[in-house]
Amino acid sequence: MTKNLRVKLRLILYTLLFPITAFATEVVAETQFSQGKEKAIVCMTCHGVDGISTIDTYPNLQGQKQAYFIAALKAYKLRQRNDGLAILMHAQADVLSDKDMQDIAFYFNQVKSTPVKSDD
Repeated sequence: MTKNLRVKLRLILYTLLFPITAFATEVVAETQFSQGKEKAIVCMTCHGVDGISTIDTYPNLQGQKQAYFIAALKAYKLRQRNDGLAILMHAQADVLSDKDMQDIAFYFNQVKSTPVKSDD
């Protein structure tokens, strides 16, 4: 098989597989988003439905970087964070698995608020 033929075959193969890979990635992201939203319901009590808190002492979670979010949850679980209202987060983090933390972090990283429409 010549080099040109191999290059052409690879190009054809990549052209056929790329849409499948992109679709699979999109499905995985949608699944993780919905699972994260379901697992984050308890978080929404204090941090708001879309991760925008209406309570001054609770931080916003919307748009938070996933690695930071996961590290923070793990720190609460390990009792490495003890300031402010951390005691409330200890109990919440205790029941989360690593997968739960990843899903919730993905959800709050990706979620966007729906703008409130005025009656004007």
